[in-house]
Amino acid sequence: MTAAGSIALAITVFGAFCYATAAILQAVAARRTTSTMKAMGHPFYLAGIGFDMMAWIGSIIALRELAVYVVESILAGSLAVTVVAARFILKSRMRGRDVAAVVASLAALTVLALSAGEQHDVVATTGLRVAFCAAAVGAALIGWGATRTGSAGLCAAVGGLCLGGAALTGRALPAAPMDIVTDPLLAALLMFAVTGMMMYAHALGIGQVGPVTAVHWTAEVVAPSAVALLLLGDAIRPGWQIPALVAGLVTVAAAVLLATAPATSATHEPQATPELPAAPAPAPAAAAPARPAPQRGRERVIWWGPPPIWIPAARTPAALAAPPVRELGWSPPSTQPPWAEPRRPDADRDEVPLPELVMPRRPAPEAAGAPPPGPAPAGRRPAPWHDL
Repeated sequence: MTAAGSIALAITVFGAFCYATAAILQAVAARRTTSTMKAMGHPFYLAGIGFDMMAWIGSIIALRELAVYVVESILAGSLAVTVVAARFILKSRMRGRDVAAVVASLAALTVLALSAGEQHDVVATTGLRVAFCAAAVGAALIGWGATRTGSAGLCAAVGGLCLGGAALTGRALPAAPMDIVTDPLLAALLMFAVTGMMMYAHALGIGQVGPVTAVHWTAEVVAPSAVALLLLGDAIRPGWQIPALVAGLVTVAAAVLLATAPATSATHEPQATPELPAAPAPAPAAAAPARPAPQRGRERVIWWGPPPIWIPAARTPAALAAPPVRELGWSPPSTQPPWAEPRRPDADRDEVPLPELVMPRRPAPEAAGAPPPGPAPAGRRPAPWHDL
């Protein structure tokens, strides 16, 4: 392996550690928040996205010198790093089979690194560019259809194939930086990457973490590695074909087993919202005193018509039918009292003239010429004061 290949191998291993670090940081952010939206805004979650981007960019750079099967297998080995880190950081349980899978994964990755031969640049022809661009569009359409089916396994497989397609497209990119910007393969690479990440996130949302991760890494490693060996000219060192094949299968099997580990599930499950303590049960209310049963016939209630809608028992229909009483009016006095005008401070000393009262006097009978009173006529009862 050349010096450039060794550097590319180191970048790939660093990318595997970046993927594991991102998983741990995102798990910590999920445990410190109470909802998915708050977790996505947590600094640890944003840092995890940054590590994911570094790992992906590093893998694209490493594909310039290493075979696709080597890069993808080492990245799949990030699950082993995640399981070990979760055991010490998240205090997750680690089964005996998980320990065996980690050891087997490390041994297989070592064999794959040793089996990689010297790689040659891929000549991107017009037909290859058209094929990659058409495959990117087709993968996006297939992914849209997979989301309609609601199958988590299908979505995970499509996501793995899309990320593997991004690796193949990165393998075919030209070497000059200015040529990469203007090459249509860059658009195909970005479409593959975006579709793959969206499909994987959707699969995690509707399915179990372990099976989804296992299907995703299997599809991302196996199919792109086979395509690169058959069509892009990836080379294996002479005599290392069978060890490389066995190491690749062991790596995939270990990734599938580690995907079902409790530590892997712990990195994807958010913290449950703490439940508030239940409120104390209210004390039983005292029984209300018994009320006497209402006696009917005492009053009559009318629920319609003009007011009053409640008629006391003392009222009678005759009283209700009586004509309304005329309202009292007001008229100004005909004479003005003497104190109506403004008065002086010493007005109380004034003597108010009073009219002279003249009492009529009854005239004497002799003076009036009336005859003297006689006896009352017979048969008639004398009226009072008949002699006046």
